[in-house]
Amino acid sequence: MTHPTHKAMPQSGIDEQTILAQLDSFKSQDPEYKNGRVWSLVYYIDEAHQQLLKDSYFKYSSENGLNPTAFKSLKKMENEIISATASILNATDEVCGVVTSGGTESCLLAVKTYRDMAKDKRRVKKPEMIIPETAHVAWYKASEYFGVKIRQVPLDGELVPDLNKLKKMINRNTVMILGSAPEYPHGTIDPIEAMGEIAQKHNIPLHVDACVGGFILPFMEMNGEDIPKWDYRVPGVTSISADIHKYGYAAKGASTITYRNLDYLRYQIFVQPNWSGGVFASSALLGTRPGGAYAGAGAALQYFGIDGYKKLAEETLQAVNRLKHGIRSIPELEIMGNPQGPLFAYQSRDTKVNIFAVGDQMDNKGWKVNKNQKPDGLHAMVTAQHLKVVDEYIADLKAAVAIVKANPELANQGGAATYGMIAHLPLRGMIKQKVLEMYSELYRAGSGLIDLSTQANTNVEEQAPKKRLDRALAWYVNRQTKKASK
Repeated sequence: MTHPTHKAMPQSGIDEQTILAQLDSFKSQDPEYKNGRVWSLVYYIDEAHQQLLKDSYFKYSSENGLNPTAFKSLKKMENEIISATASILNATDEVCGVVTSGGTESCLLAVKTYRDMAKDKRRVKKPEMIIPETAHVAWYKASEYFGVKIRQVPLDGELVPDLNKLKKMINRNTVMILGSAPEYPHGTIDPIEAMGEIAQKHNIPLHVDACVGGFILPFMEMNGEDIPKWDYRVPGVTSISADIHKYGYAAKGASTITYRNLDYLRYQIFVQPNWSGGVFASSALLGTRPGGAYAGAGAALQYFGIDGYKKLAEETLQAVNRLKHGIRSIPELEIMGNPQGPLFAYQSRDTKVNIFAVGDQMDNKGWKVNKNQKPDGLHAMVTAQHLKVVDEYIADLKAAVAIVKANPELANQGGAATYGMIAHLPLRGMIKQKVLEMYSELYRAGSGLIDLSTQANTNVEEQAPKKRLDRALAWYVNRQTKKASK
């Protein structure tokens, strides 16, 4: 087996300007998010806001939130961030919580908390959690990390969790129920009030994943938008995760998890009284907690305030509504479900128009669009910045649909063929193995970038299991291509 040549650390230090120029050069292949063509991952407003985040982060780039008694400034910031978050979530004075590194950490903590709570209070040994099919992938990661079995609630025709089936899934091993506001794939707000009633009846905690919606749905409602209740106004809701680095427009690395009271939060906290380094306590998953993330989050909340966030929410909703209107004006496309918030997905209603081929055409025009599966679709996470590119996006989308409709063979080419076939391949264990194999190679020391479109990796010697897997995938793709050409 051949190994990549590692790039050694320089023998002597490099000057500042060279380093900064090198960092700038690394960005050459990154998405150009400042022009509004990226539809996830980044929440950019303008350079003035960006500079505030940089300056705020830098002021606390060395401080560490691991010990709340050391850097009291960070604990003060955390208290103020949690207090501000609780206020927009319509919380009582008993609500408590912590700042985390992101939505995934917030979700992981909820699962850990409710697992340990059920073990302590009800002696549950085989914990299960009930989540809708549309739950964020972080909940599957939490299941794997913490050994909590998932019971998945199917959706009805409107992409809403089937609550009758949810009720039947509750048993003595259920440690929590999950709802989303909104869920990521389609932007639907789960029926939290009805789920809260079910949770209360069975005395089961209900967590609301508002990592996406936590810092925009409240302001949409303040602007008069009809948003169903999903926060602490719903009696059955026991905890909420909400990311500040999404629609709170904070620097990356800032989310929150709050609980209705300390009776829940205490199961999140880790304490080791017998460590030789001293008595140790930690409120979240991370040990070292970057002070810059606290400062960037606190600065964003102060910078925008209620009025600023209301304005951002209004502009985002304008962009969303104009995009939906434009998509509905294209006969071959339709919006999925009933999205109520800043994100949505759309699919093809014309068998001659492959939605993944449409996505390829949009990518060719410089748009970075995300793809859904089950059902197939394209996804848009909209920010206020996108208001300026709505007309251009819709014009390009109409052109893309026309090209694909006139050239149906595009469904069997490029990303449309690869992603479409893999999305529908019934051998999901095989797909998991293939992705794991390719993804892990990205983290070999000295590894180069992998071209996922060709599924090739020149750094690794071909092994028999990999060859069998590749042959099986090739056979399936070839079979489906032949069927599609008939």
